[in-house]
Amino acid sequence: MAASNRLSAELSAALQDGLVIPAHPLALDENRQLDVASQRALSRYYIASGAGGIAVGVHSTQFEIRDPQHDLYETVLSMAAEEVKKAKREGKLDRPFIQVAGICGPTVQALSESRIALSLGYDAALLSMGGLADWSEDDLIARTERVAELMPVIGFYLQPSVGGRIFSYDFWSRFSEIPNVVAIKMAPFNRYQTLDVARAVCYSSRRDEIALYTGNDDNIIVDLLTKFRFEIDGTVVEKAVVGGLLGHWAVWTNKAVALLEEIKEVRNDDSISANWLTRAIQVTDTNAAFFDPAHHFEGCIPGIHEVLRRQGLLKGIWCLNPEETLSPGQSGEIDRVYSQYPHLHDDEFVASGLQDWLKD
Repeated sequence: MAASNRLSAELSAALQDGLVIPAHPLALDENRQLDVASQRALSRYYIASGAGGIAVGVHSTQFEIRDPQHDLYETVLSMAAEEVKKAKREGKLDRPFIQVAGICGPTVQALSESRIALSLGYDAALLSMGGLADWSEDDLIARTERVAELMPVIGFYLQPSVGGRIFSYDFWSRFSEIPNVVAIKMAPFNRYQTLDVARAVCYSSRRDEIALYTGNDDNIIVDLLTKFRFEIDGTVVEKAVVGGLLGHWAVWTNKAVALLEEIKEVRNDDSISANWLTRAIQVTDTNAAFFDPAHHFEGCIPGIHEVLRRQGLLKGIWCLNPEETLSPGQSGEIDRVYSQYPHLHDDEFVASGLQDWLKD
């Protein structure tokens, strides 16, 4: 495998230490056309917030960007990459910053998207297994191997309620042995299935090369405080969930960065204050307002948009699919969590930088 197709030592170390990686939304105007100024402002916000990367072309960016009538996949990846380059050039980004591209579809499509991402300077592929319900686990392993030959892969265990599927422990064991798999985003919203991934990685010969990331937006803090421990062939093996690649972290990102840094200070302690459990529930409560589990997550993308709209980062909550909008009562729930947990939002930070981020 060519060295150029692997993560740099600096990015690999940062990924293993733990990063805040927001799932980048799509900014549209009232005509459901790309709002270039707001799209760029979002990237600038994440960079200024202290995030350790961005994931573009993922669920929060709306899978419809790939549809021929929109054809926005390369455009939105390119815009985000341009903002990262600009920030580095201007001295506004002097830390390791991983650019993750969402990769979807059958093998031919996944390889095509990977080549686009590579051409734009992306570092890793978040490889979705969604939309391939009729594929066997063998087929999906072979597909992953093909993509991993091109670029580093972050695996993705997506919850079934939004298009994912349940995989066997054996699948994750085989997945973990694939060279150039650098992390796995665990997002089944299920403790048993999350444990399957963690145990498979711990038992893998590549366990020291694969970082565990949470995508369980319903359990963020508990995941980040969790250290999986197994005795394997007489040796105790431990793996922590070091960071997150999250739609939830597309909002209130500056506070998410502070939260992860605080967790890094305590995650090696044998005794964790019960206060962390209270804080965990507060974050989960805010996620319920944003992600709309009360209506089977139908309002999850508009919920993220609504928070960004209130902060001025988006002009509206429009999605490419006109039927995607806030669910009944969801706006009131966002009002409630704003009121109950003012320490979790970063409105003041956004207000201080908004006009600069919106400049051409």
